[in-house]
Amino acid sequence: MNMNAQDQPLQSLLRSARPSPAFPPRFQQDVWRRIEDAEAPERPASWLDALANLILRPRFALAATTVLLLTGVFAGTLEGRQAVRHDAQMNYLASVAPHALR
Repeated sequence: MNMNAQDQPLQSLLRSARPSPAFPPRFQQDVWRRIEDAEAPERPASWLDALANLILRPRFALAATTVLLLTGVFAGTLEGRQAVRHDAQMNYLASVAPHALR
């Protein structure tokens, strides 16, 4: 804004014509309290909510996905190994004593 010496009296007159209202008591303290309350993290309701909040953060989401994927692969490998072992035992028993199983 371009201010020159002629605008100063006009500015003073305008400021005096529009008085600013007085703030209520403890206004500034209440404002800072509201700001602090808004910035404070919310306490989760349960440990499950806390875990979900942690996992859903972007920097932990990839790590959580990787851990879950590797856990699934490991569990699938164990299950597959047990199934193969069971099938091998059944095939061996069928080849050694084919009539005893029926």
